[in-house]
Order: sequence, then structure tokens, then C-alpha cells
Amino acid sequence: MTTPSIGSAASNARFEQMFPTLTSVEIARMGKFGEPRRYRDRERIVESGKPGAGMIVVLSGHVAITQRDGLGHVSPVVEYGPGQFLGEVGQLSGRASFVDAHAEGEVEAIVIAPARLRRLLTAEADLGERIMRALILRRVGLIQSGVGGPLLVGSLHMPDVMRLQSFLTRNAYPYHLLDPTVDAEAAGLVAAAPTALKGLPWVVMSDGTTLHNPTEAELARAMGMLAERPASALYDVAIVGAGPAGLATAVYACSEGLSAVVLDARAFGGQAGASARIENYFGFPTGISGQALVGRAFAQAQKFGAEVMIPCEVKRLDCSRADGLLALELEGGARVRARSVVIASGARYRRPSVADLQVYEGKGVWYWASPIEARFCAGQEVIIVGGGNSAGQAAVFLSGAAENVHVMVRGSGLAETMSQYLVDRIAAAPNIALHTRTQLTALEGSPETGLEKVRWRNEEAGLDHERDIRNVFLFIGAEPATAWLSDCGVELDKAGFVITGLPVNSSASPLETSVPGVFAVGDVRSGSVKRVGGAIGEGAQVVAALHGFLTGARQSTA
Repeated sequence: MTTPSIGSAASNARFEQMFPTLTSVEIARMGKFGEPRRYRDRERIVESGKPGAGMIVVLSGHVAITQRDGLGHVSPVVEYGPGQFLGEVGQLSGRASFVDAHAEGEVEAIVIAPARLRRLLTAEADLGERIMRALILRRVGLIQSGVGGPLLVGSLHMPDVMRLQSFLTRNAYPYHLLDPTVDAEAAGLVAAAPTALKGLPWVVMSDGTTLHNPTEAELARAMGMLAERPASALYDVAIVGAGPAGLATAVYACSEGLSAVVLDARAFGGQAGASARIENYFGFPTGISGQALVGRAFAQAQKFGAEVMIPCEVKRLDCSRADGLLALELEGGARVRARSVVIASGARYRRPSVADLQVYEGKGVWYWASPIEARFCAGQEVIIVGGGNSAGQAAVFLSGAAENVHVMVRGSGLAETMSQYLVDRIAAAPNIALHTRTQLTALEGSPETGLEKVRWRNEEAGLDHERDIRNVFLFIGAEPATAWLSDCGVELDKAGFVITGLPVNSSASPLETSVPGVFAVGDVRSGSVKRVGGAIGEGAQVVAALHGFLTGARQSTA
């Protein structure tokens, strides 16, 4: 068994961008942001699974980067020499390393801690651009090659394997999958531990620690995804939701000097992160995947110093201001204090009233369409329920893998709910069939094998249909994620979306809620346009209101 190496990027045209060699003048400019350090021959500089010291610029000597996969295998990755630097985008926020680094001979270096690295990136624009591009491309290379990150042991078709893959992929973390049905070493591991067979999938960390079918939160803790945060931490703004609206708020707030923390229960990107291709977003004439767009925003937010807590579920907003501040109560009892709060928790797709639907969630019923799900649709028939842009993007994307795609809507067509470019694309695709006035009526299968059969009814013709279909994708409107606001005084509309623009005071912002200092942006806000561009625009717009509120609050307490 071998693990792909990021060193294979040597054949890539972007290799020089991933591993640039800095000039002596550039290194001198970086020196004021770091501290000199010497390492002995064979001294460990970075340890996999543990936070590093930051970005390390090699002045003399060489540093060998290797990967440990948790099963005792050590593989070479790349070697750095004078003028090169160690690190990837995780160093912006002090996250755990995916690889090991050892000195090859005596090494002299400059160590730039995460906070000072962020200052370097903004203070030295041209140099910062080169460094930032390299850090991002290295993370992309790790993900594409499977270098670093945990080992997943389990069958490719296991729902829990897909669940863990989706979690890691959506959060831009590398991993490597060992399927015991095709990999001899993985099969040997399973055979040697028969009592643990029911515990598949396993997640094996670089230090050999093995987790048996962990939850996302358990996996995140083991991987060090959540950085240590002092209980006394205080932020200018706490942003609930890391979708486009929340990330935009973080980017613009932090770039203008505010301290911000972003919290999300699952992954950055929200529903936009699951969009296969967005073709009507300003500035991208050839289109861009949702994951690529929000991935850039996520890196940008970290560059400007936003603290990101994922996965982190907010249970309640405390507006009592017992200490003059707002507070978010988290799962597990911890609290996050802030002077203001931006609600960007978005909306989730509704579930149709079909019996046993939850039995098949993650086992044939999906609420997003990514390459992970698409590989199970190759040569098959699939159903997409919904008439909005997300449904249209999924239909176009899956038509490239599936034999036939059935798009089902309750209305008479798509024109009123979907962008025209998607309507045209669907009409032109020979393997996409549109079913109007149609609803799902039943799902059949078993909890073990997943979805096997689907029934639906055409209300206009009064006809019922049944087909052997194993994958159904649901995009049928949104329910706001506002349950955590139930007792804090934030006013909601009849559907549960947050009402803004109320006359809280004489200078109320159009994005401020009924509680002063609490704002709402994006899909969760009543009356918002429910588009990626609109969410990003509101995230930028709310920062001016934050400045106004915070300035007024400081003056009132002066």
C-alpha cells in the first residue's frame, strides 16, 4: 500500500507557485515579523497532529517533510532548502499540522507565529500575495493527493464512510480512504480485529489512535480542528453561521479592524458550499463551484484574523446583558461573549412528508450533490426534487454521471423559481426529464441496504409511478435555522425567518433585529433574496451597521 505524495506536484505547472524560493531582499522584509531559531540535526521541527509554531522560513540547511499514516508507514513528501518556507493555510490560525518536519543537518530559520504571519500578509502586499497563494495551493495539493489527515477504514459504500468523507471534504481537510474490500492491508487490519468489525468505519490518526465510527464532533476534537480559546475571550462581533453571508461579514469586519469569531455546527460554506457550479456569480464568467468560492472566502477570513469555530453548535442566544454583553451558549455549556451578534445561520432544505424518509438519509436520500454522491449515480437513474437554483445546479451536475435525471416539481414549470440559464441547460440536456405537478409518495428499502425503490404521483394526470431508484436528492425550499433564538426576544415572521429593519431606535439599521446589537444577514433574514450574491452583499453591508452600533455603545459607556 502506498500513499500519494504532494511531491507529485513537481509535474504541475503550479509547482513554482506552491514552493517558491524567496530572495534575500524578501527574506529581510519578513525578518521583522519573525524570530530567529536554530535546529539541531534530526530535530523535529513540526509534529503531525499538533499545532505548529507558525510559518518557518529556512535560511540555511534543509528540512525534510514526511507523512505518518497511523499504521506505521512513513512516506517522504517534500524537502525545503534555503529561501523556502514550511506551512500551509492552516498556519494562519495555528491549526494542527498534517505532516512531520525534521532538520537535515543544522538548520537556521525564521519562525513567524500565526498572528504575525497575518500581519505580514496584509503589510507586505506583493510578498503576501505570493505566500498566500502558496499556502492555499499546498492545502489543495494535500487534499488532492491524500497526504496528511486521518485514514478512513471502511467500505466506499458505507453511509458512515460517506458521512465522514463529506465532513472532511466540506471543511477542506485531507484524508485517505482504505477500503477493506479492495485493499489487502485494510482487509488484514479488519481480520485481525474481528470483535471490532461492527465498529467500521474506523478513523486512524497519525499517532495510531483509532476512533470507531466517530461523530463529526469527536473527529474534530481528535484532529485539533477547534483551537484553544480562553474563557475570557471577548469579540466585537460573534457571527453564527459560516455560509457566504457569515464569511463575508467576517472578511469585511476583520479587514476593518473588528475582532470576530465565526461559529458553525458542521462546515463552512453552508448550502452554497454544496453547489456543483455557480455560473451567475459576478466576476466568474466561466462559473465556479460553490466549494471553491467559499473556500477562498474561508481562507480570506482567516487571513484577516477571524477566529473560526467548526464544528460548534450554538444552543441559545443570551440577550440579558448581565455583564453588558451578549453571549452565545454552546453545546457542552461553554459561552462566547461579544459586543454584537450577526445571525447568519441560514436555512435548511425542508423534508417532504414521506414515510420513513429519515431511515434513508445518508443512505440514498441526500440534501446536497457533490462528487462524493455523484460517483454512486454513475449509469443509474436519479431523482431531484425541487425547482430552485440549487436543484437546477444539481441536475446539470449529476447529468454528467447518471444515465437519467428526473427533476420533479409541484408547480407547472421552472421559469418562476429558477434562473433562466439553468432552465435552458436542463431543457437542452438529453438525459434530464422534467416532471411537473409531481410529488414523491413513498420510499422503499431497508436501513441496512439503503434506498431501493421510489414511488411518485403526477397530480395533473392522476397517475402513480414506481421505479427502482437508489438515489433521491431533495432541494424543496428552506426552513430557517432559528430555533436557538426562541427565548431571546429576536422577532421572527410566521415562517420563522428573522425580521430586520424595525424601529428599535432612531438610528436602526435595515439589518438590525428587534434586539439592539443583534443583526441578521443572508437566507435567515426575512425578505432576503436567497441568492449567494445577495448573502455576500448583506454580509458586507452589515459591517457599517456594526461600526455604528459599537461606536454608539462605547460612547454611552464612556
